[in-house]
Amino acid sequence: MPPKKRAAPSKQKVQAQNKSAGKPSALAKSLSLSAAEEREVSEAWSLFSTGDAMNSSDVRNALIALGLEPSATELSEILEAIVDEDEGTVAYEQFLEVAALKLRSTSSHDDSEEVDEAFRLFTTGNRITMHDLKRIAAELKEEVSEQQLRDMIAEATKGESGRGVTIDEFEGVMRRAGVL
Repeated sequence: MPPKKRAAPSKQKVQAQNKSAGKPSALAKSLSLSAAEEREVSEAWSLFSTGDAMNSSDVRNALIALGLEPSATELSEILEAIVDEDEGTVAYEQFLEVAALKLRSTSSHDDSEEVDEAFRLFTTGNRITMHDLKRIAAELKEEVSEQQLRDMIAEATKGESGRGVTIDEFEGVMRRAGVL
């Protein structure tokens, strides 16, 4: 007797298996969410939804549970964009998209704090100057020629080595280096 055919696993079962295996769903991948971030959003969803949908009045609470509290203006814009007008509810996919956007905007805010903190390690002024780089090299007991320091500043400032590196240019260097 041939073996019985198994039914294809449901979409929800596949998503649950992917989450437990540490893999984000295709939707989460398209939104640049990690499996852990998707799990967090899914947990917040399950706290405030009725399964397939969430009442529009619960969106704010779910976002707060994720640490993504929207301002009143932002919340009204979000709701206007994602609420099914006939039902007054939000689908999981739309909620996931909003949460992903909020997570990304929060992380870029965190990046700017990180950049500012790193920038302040080099200087107390508005620009990292040759003097600042010489001081740092001496503190680290690194032998770096003046020409190498000039080249570092020139690369960060796109050739204008005489004026020092601004915080925006410093952030650009960090991004190109893959630090952010």
